[in-house]
Amino acid sequence: MSTYLLVHGAWHSGQCWERVVPLLAAAGHRVLAPTLTGYGDTAHLAGPEVGLDTHVDDIVGLITEEDLTDVVLVGHSYAGLVISSAANQLPDRIGHLVYLDAMVPEDGETAADVMPFTQAMIDQALASESGWRVPPLAGMEPSSDLFGVTEPADVAWLRSMLSDQPVRCLQQPVRLDNPAANTVPRTHIHCVANVPEGITRRPVPAIQPNGTPAQVWELETGHDCMITMPAELTELLLKLG
Repeated sequence: MSTYLLVHGAWHSGQCWERVVPLLAAAGHRVLAPTLTGYGDTAHLAGPEVGLDTHVDDIVGLITEEDLTDVVLVGHSYAGLVISSAANQLPDRIGHLVYLDAMVPEDGETAADVMPFTQAMIDQALASESGWRVPPLAGMEPSSDLFGVTEPADVAWLRSMLSDQPVRCLQQPVRLDNPAANTVPRTHIHCVANVPEGITRRPVPAIQPNGTPAQVWELETGHDCMITMPAELTELLLKLG
């Protein structure tokens, strides 16, 4: 049995993994899909003080409190920053890092460094009445889909779980100063359909920090593959458990 810890991205909640969790569990694995502070049923906790460090503390705290080891730590989108920082703090408890269509930062980088288009979201939030709220997809062109989700029922379900993102999440830098974290194996899963204009992903280096060749898989779907291709995503994740 492996332990999968699934970390959602910006605006989402742990509910977005609802179609993946039972599939992993049916294969005999333990699965946790927490909601980070300020989203979903914790949206009332959102505020200008909530940032990347808050979310890293959420994950580090969960791993520690549950005494998790050899964790397959999956980070979707913005959560690539979260899992990188969590692994920096607890490298001995992480068995594998999975960057699921995610931001992959270097030490000291912010979300805006990794994905420059987020700077427009930061600017808009700082100039808004609240001074900190980043609405879903702020600053991006309207589209017929939502995070790559196109089925009307799925779009409605996804909209029901979205909440604003605190701007501090996009401003705080990651801290990746623990050499031990470089030994953790990594896998990158890219969603290659319905990619919005203006969004580019960094090439994955041929050699990963632990010295092994890069492992990059692709899914022919949009960004929220846990909603649009849960079975196919689960099949890939099970290769790592």
